[in-house]
Amino acid sequence: MRTLKLVPSTPDFKFVRYNRRAFVISSVLIIGSFVAFFMQGLNFGIDFKGGILVEISSSEPVDIAALRGRMQTLELGEVQIQQFGTPTDVLIRVAEAADAASTERDLSAVDAMRQDLEGEFEIRRVEIVGPQVSRELIQTGLLAVVGAIGSMLIYIWFRFEWQFSVGAVMALVHDVILTIGVFSLLQLDFNLSILAAILTIVGYSMNDTVVVYDRVRENLRKYKKMDISELLDIAINQTLSRTVMTSVTTLLALIALYTLGGEVIRGFTFAMIWGVIVGTYSSIFIAAPLLIQLGVKRDWSEVQSG
Repeated sequence: MRTLKLVPSTPDFKFVRYNRRAFVISSVLIIGSFVAFFMQGLNFGIDFKGGILVEISSSEPVDIAALRGRMQTLELGEVQIQQFGTPTDVLIRVAEAADAASTERDLSAVDAMRQDLEGEFEIRRVEIVGPQVSRELIQTGLLAVVGAIGSMLIYIWFRFEWQFSVGAVMALVHDVILTIGVFSLLQLDFNLSILAAILTIVGYSMNDTVVVYDRVRENLRKYKKMDISELLDIAINQTLSRTVMTSVTTLLALIALYTLGGEVIRGFTFAMIWGVIVGTYSSIFIAAPLLIQLGVKRDWSEVQSG
């Protein structure tokens, strides 16, 4: 009986040979992410912008233009209306009020929308986020990401030599920047679930990188005279089967969630799919080759001089 093999039993790929190309590709993607971020910014969801979100459903396809006209007559301010997965499901977003009495205004706006929509539409959910809460969510979200990366830095620093720590964190930052960049470029909704996905990506990518680094450290002790590039290739190939199998099985589950899970979790699953792909790429083509640039020693415990 033949078994499915995603990689050969004894792979011998020369990954480090392409490290310069990988660095160029990653540099271009990082620069593109910064350009997209500073030119377009992120399309913050209600969690970070504040305001009102109402999800409604109808038995018939919703006329978006007619619904927009009805909302304008309520004088709610800036209103965005979009289909939510199917023509019968719609999201209505009302922008945060600029005045101090925004909470009272939001409550009265929700009451007005309920009176106008009930009977004709099913109101599935209503969310109200005030300006103070949205600002706090942005601050705590940023602190969570920075804290996660900082904690990983400390963990790797104690477990490995400093070159490994710096390389792992640079790979993590690479993955986070590219994830934020793709959301900025595509102007996808960036909300708390995406932030949760980024934190998950940080853990996933670090796990992949630590597996490779563990094997690199073992080989540094075992092969005292081997060229560093060859040694890194051996370490990556030895962990390649585990890396690929983990990524593929995770992607299969995420793709199923993305296609069948509905609009509510689509942003989260998209971020996770992108993060798994980028995290796997960075563990192989970025994290390990960075050790050469950082001057790792064959004896990993030896402090580099000069």
